[in-house]
Amino acid sequence: MRDLPDAAEPRGFDPLRPLEARLAPLARLPRGLWLQSLVNSNGALETRLAALEILRQHLLRGSLPAPAEWDWPAGHAAAPARASIEELGLAGYCREQPELTDLILRSLLWHLDQIPDYLDRGANECDAARIAVKAFHADWSERQGELDELIYVLGDLGDMLKNSRWDEMRGLLSNPGWREVLRIRKLIEQLPELVALIRKLGRNRQTEQDDDTHRVERIIEEQTLAPHPSRRSVRVPDLPGETRGIKRSGRVGRMLPSEAALLLHPRLRLIWHARHVERALLTYDEQDHYEETRLVPAPAWRPTTRREPQKRLQRGPILLCVDTSGSMQGGAEAVAKAVVLEAMRCAHKEGRACHLFAFGGPGELLEQELNAAAEGLQAMTEFLGQSFGGGTDICGPLARAMAKLHEEQWRAADLLIASDGEFGATADLAARLQAAKDELGLYVQGILIGDRETIGMLELADHVHWVEQWRRYGSGPAGPPPVHSKSLTAQYFPGALRGPVAAAQVDGASAAAAVSRGEGAAKSPK
Repeated sequence: MRDLPDAAEPRGFDPLRPLEARLAPLARLPRGLWLQSLVNSNGALETRLAALEILRQHLLRGSLPAPAEWDWPAGHAAAPARASIEELGLAGYCREQPELTDLILRSLLWHLDQIPDYLDRGANECDAARIAVKAFHADWSERQGELDELIYVLGDLGDMLKNSRWDEMRGLLSNPGWREVLRIRKLIEQLPELVALIRKLGRNRQTEQDDDTHRVERIIEEQTLAPHPSRRSVRVPDLPGETRGIKRSGRVGRMLPSEAALLLHPRLRLIWHARHVERALLTYDEQDHYEETRLVPAPAWRPTTRREPQKRLQRGPILLCVDTSGSMQGGAEAVAKAVVLEAMRCAHKEGRACHLFAFGGPGELLEQELNAAAEGLQAMTEFLGQSFGGGTDICGPLARAMAKLHEEQWRAADLLIASDGEFGATADLAARLQAAKDELGLYVQGILIGDRETIGMLELADHVHWVEQWRRYGSGPAGPPPVHSKSLTAQYFPGALRGPVAAAQVDGASAAAAVSRGEGAAKSPK
């Protein structure tokens, strides 16, 4: 008996086997398309499989095959199917979206497989093909609007359909709360500064901007001028020392013996005297060297300690604390919801993690990880559809957020607090938050949706972004803020604030004079 092949070893389609060669495209098609592409009434099997593979490849690139390559659908359905896909612009939605591409192809296969049913009901071949393609067009016209809404809200589809079923997404889009999501999405377009602010949060990617809130001591080498000893040799001519040669001079003591011999002759002595006067006697050339050391300025490098700002990091995880207390009702509630939606949009688009802490009074804390899966969108829709109410307790969400920072996934996260500032943290919690800033590099961004800064917000946030015209986003009539500045505490209550914000304070006499002049009721300049 011959040996049987190992049953666990997978076998692909071998083009050398005649019975399998006709099914070779199935090896390259996803398993989800196998059943409907094999059992379908439109076109021949080999042609259909090959054409589906080509069509799928083009759709994933965001295009359609050339007319010469359009071998399927067959018969009267070919031209209407191509025209329908072009009119709906489905190729643009399918770019780099394999799940959506396979869903469209399965839908097209299903509708074309209904042509025999239309023939049985008395339609001719041309009308049956037209009815099937029209049904496909109507189906995807509706879905196209739903896709447009999803892209409008999320920015792009990303991997959303990979972990979600389309029927779940359609159920979510028919939810009445989805209308509130679309309204909040329109509101984001009026708050571009919030979009830029949220994108800068997190510490996964380094930027070229300096972060003045986090400085570190660094030892650097800097160039300076320092005295440096320098030795040199100074030549001293005619100093007895080394004999270097012969030269002409008037020095009698160093003249050569041949010159001294002239003095012994009665007539040649006159020549000696003439040479002496002219300093032309042949004499020994002697000189000595003198070594001296002097201090001259020279470039030198010396180590020095300097506190320099670190480079700002951004586009990392986001921890989001949103105030849902009763004082946030109205325009402030709408802005807070816009912050939540934009944080989820940013996290979805850039592949970042985002965790929401929605806090009210003591014990009222809602935790939710924001993501674009069906269950995440459902939870976010429910959150945006509810009204705010209750008291305010910042301690619970802050404690949970700091606990998150010690988890590996959230170690590089920044904290965003969106509130009207009507809260206060305990001294112990504020100290723990400051320790997290110093040790972990945590950056706390505050979004003030109110009329003035408060001590609670200033003591927690490294920077506060003031949404000044928050009333205009509510249902009531919008008006100017009742105060001329958000920093009333710093200006008119000296000594109430601690830390860097204290530099903006004025003394008590100046504050009293400003109030007496009526500056507290003045409007902010345009």
